[in-house]
Amino acid sequence: MIGDDHRLVFPATARNREPIADVLANWLPKSGTVLEIASGSGEHAVAFQSRFPGICWQASDLEPEHRRSIDAWIAASGLGGRMPSALDLDVEKQPWELPAPVITDLAALVCINLLHISPANCTCALLEQAGRLLPQGAPLIIYGPFKRDGGHISESNATFDRSLKERNPCWGVRDLEWLLELASERNAFELNACISMPANNLAIVLSRNQSLP
Repeated sequence: MIGDDHRLVFPATARNREPIADVLANWLPKSGTVLEIASGSGEHAVAFQSRFPGICWQASDLEPEHRRSIDAWIAASGLGGRMPSALDLDVEKQPWELPAPVITDLAALVCINLLHISPANCTCALLEQAGRLLPQGAPLIIYGPFKRDGGHISESNATFDRSLKERNPCWGVRDLEWLLELASERNAFELNACISMPANNLAIVLSRNQSLP
């Protein structure tokens, strides 16, 4: 925490925000609302709002401490006139309760470093709600560690996976092929890009390819 203003600092953010922003620059729309799922400290949110001024970056998180940090980062960054306060959003609680302006203007969903620190049901809920809320062709951008072809892409990821499962047996690095099958067969998404990122992470860009009932 910085001083006593509720801002949290996550060290990984400083390392990955520019590479992630470079990916976002190629896939985000020029306008509309981008809903970030599980925004954590809010450091990504204010960095991306500053880099992409034409959009409205809507942060969200389940944890009250994180939402306080997000709002503190918004205030400290002078973005209070452009960014709304963080939403209280539980990904697994469906359907998502979102403000009407977010639903109306929703142009993209971004999810950074969530799927491996949540149960598999969270991934299912994310894809289901994204499939129902995003307009056709709109991107869902997911960042984090993944297995490929059933195996880890590095020994460090394997070690990380073991540590996650020791903390919570329901957590763990997800299999990329499982994610893509779930996205395609059940939620009408197609894969636009799978991008190798620093520290053995991947950026996955999906888009809606048809309307859901």
